[in-house]
Amino acid sequence: MIPAPIPVDDVQRLKALRELSILDSPPEARFDRIVQFAAGEFDMPIVLISLVDADRTWCKATVGLDSCETPREVSFCGHAITQPGLFIIEDATCDARFAGNPLVTGPPQIRFYCGAPLQLPCGAAIGTLCLIDQQPRAFNPLDQAILIALRDLVLEELGKPTQAA
Repeated sequence: MIPAPIPVDDVQRLKALRELSILDSPPEARFDRIVQFAAGEFDMPIVLISLVDADRTWCKATVGLDSCETPREVSFCGHAITQPGLFIIEDATCDARFAGNPLVTGPPQIRFYCGAPLQLPCGAAIGTLCLIDQQPRAFNPLDQAILIALRDLVLEELGKPTQAA
């Protein structure tokens, strides 16, 4: 396993994340609807809106996962925020960065991961809208376009004030 790298702009990225005042906030229906739609659209057992903090990845909205945070160093999302586009791992057991990862070797037994970075207008990638499966799979261009559109909805919602559930 290769730990998630620290982005070169991490200080500014964390500042932008904290300015949103969304970390550790209560669930919100507007985000829950997006992950529920994505789970159905892609027939995906796990969908997350994740935010990558200094030491952890925290989930703002989830489908199929009880835990709402993981250590940043084992986080797939921590890798995804360092990439310019979609971060797609078709089979994590065949990827040296993840083969020994405890999220692959143990629960939730990740095989497929696709993360769309949540990049703010300032350029800071603060998290992802991500899809996770326990089975390897491919991700075609139409699926990629739909995920990007859903990611853009998440970004629009992040730009609005926090709402009660």
